[in-house]
Amino acid sequence: MPPFDSLLRDLIPQVVGSLVRRYGWFDACEDAAQDALLDATVQWRRDGVPDNPLGWLTTVAYRRLADRARSDIARRRREETVASLDSTRSSAAPGPDEPLRADRDDSLILLFLCCHPSLSPSSQLALTLRACGGLTTAQIARAFLVPETTMAQRISRAKQRIKAAGGRFELPPAAERTERLGVVLHVLYLIYNEGYASTVGPDLQHVELTREAIRLTRAVRRVLPEDPQVTGLLALMLLTDARRAARTDPDGNLIPLAEQDRGRWDSGAIEEGVALTTEALVRDPLGPYQLQAAIAALHAEAPRSEDTDWRQIVILYRLLEQVAPNPMVTLNHAIAVAMADGPDRGLALLSSLDEDTRLAGHHRLLAVRGHLLEMTGDHAAAHACYEEASRRTASLPERRYLESRAARVGGAGN
Repeated sequence: MPPFDSLLRDLIPQVVGSLVRRYGWFDACEDAAQDALLDATVQWRRDGVPDNPLGWLTTVAYRRLADRARSDIARRRREETVASLDSTRSSAAPGPDEPLRADRDDSLILLFLCCHPSLSPSSQLALTLRACGGLTTAQIARAFLVPETTMAQRISRAKQRIKAAGGRFELPPAAERTERLGVVLHVLYLIYNEGYASTVGPDLQHVELTREAIRLTRAVRRVLPEDPQVTGLLALMLLTDARRAARTDPDGNLIPLAEQDRGRWDSGAIEEGVALTTEALVRDPLGPYQLQAAIAALHAEAPRSEDTDWRQIVILYRLLEQVAPNPMVTLNHAIAVAMADGPDRGLALLSSLDEDTRLAGHHRLLAVRGHLLEMTGDHAAAHACYEEASRRTASLPERRYLESRAARVGGAGN
C-alpha cells in the first residue's frame, strides 16, 4: 500500500463534495474525483505528495470534469455547461497552493447522498465505498466476489436512481435527519461486518473493508462528536477489530473467541474502544451500537475467556432485544444465557427462532445449536447440526471450521 493511500481516502470525499456542491452532477463529479485519485496514485508515487494535496486533487478533478463535459459536444446542454465552467474557472477551482476552507468538508452530506433511501442496501454499500471510501470499482467487486462489470453497473444504476429521485447535495431536513443518519450508520456497520466476517469466498476477512468502515465512521464522528450512536458504533468497530490478528491461524483457519490468544489482541484499539464506550453510555438516547459496544468491551477486558462476565452480558442482551429486537440479537443472547446459566437454558431460548423465517435454517442458527448441544454432551445431535451448517455457509473458512467441529464431536461420540 502506498504511504499516501490513507491520505487519499480521507481527501476524496472532500473533493467529491466540493465538486458536487458547486456543479450538482453527482455521477460526473464522482467519476472525475476517481480520475484524480488515479492520477495522484501515479504522480505522487513518482514525485511525492504535493504541499497542498487537497488543492491538487480538487484542481485535477475539476479539469477532468471540464474535459468530460467538453467531450460530449453532441448535447447542447453539455456545451452550455462547458461555457459555464470556462467562465468560472478562476473562482471555481482552487490552485495547487490554495487551501480549501475547513468548513467546506462535505463528507457527511456525501454519505447521506450515497445512502439515499431510493437505493437498495447493496447499492448503498457499493456507492459509499466508491464515492466516500475512494475504492475503485475493481476493489469493491473483489470484496463482494462479483465481476467488475456487474459492480460497475450497480454503481452506475445507483447514481442514476439518485438523480431520478431528485437527490440533492444537502443535509436532509431536520425532521428526517435522525432516520437518515441511522441508515448511514447501518451501511457503515454492514460494510464493517462484511469485512470482518465475509459471508462468501475463501477469506474470513477483508481488511480493506473494515479499515474503510472505521475510517468513515471516524469521519462522521468528527462532524457529530456528541452523537452517542456514532460514538458507540466507532467503539464497537474498534473493540471487535482489536481481535483481528488472533482470529485465524497461519493457514487461515478460524479460531473461535474462547480459544484466541488474547496476547495478540490490539491493546491500543481496546483502550480507545473502552473509553469511547464509556463516553457513549452516559449519553441519551441509549441505542443498539452503545449496547453492542458495551458487550464487546466486556469481552475485551476479560484477561481469559473464563473470566468473561457472562451475567452482565446477558443483561445487556436483554436491553438490546428491547431497543433493537432482531433474530441475530436473540441468537447471541442464547449463547450468553448458555454460558451464564447452562446450555439447556440457551437451547430453550434458541427454540424461539425456529419459526422465524428470517433465520430459520440459517447456518449460524444451526452452528450455535450444535455448539450448545455439544455442551450438553449430545454429540450425535451436535454432529448433525454442524454438518448441516457447513453445507449451508458460503464462507470457506466457516465451512472448514464447522466441518472440523463435526469431525471432533463425531469422534467423541464413537
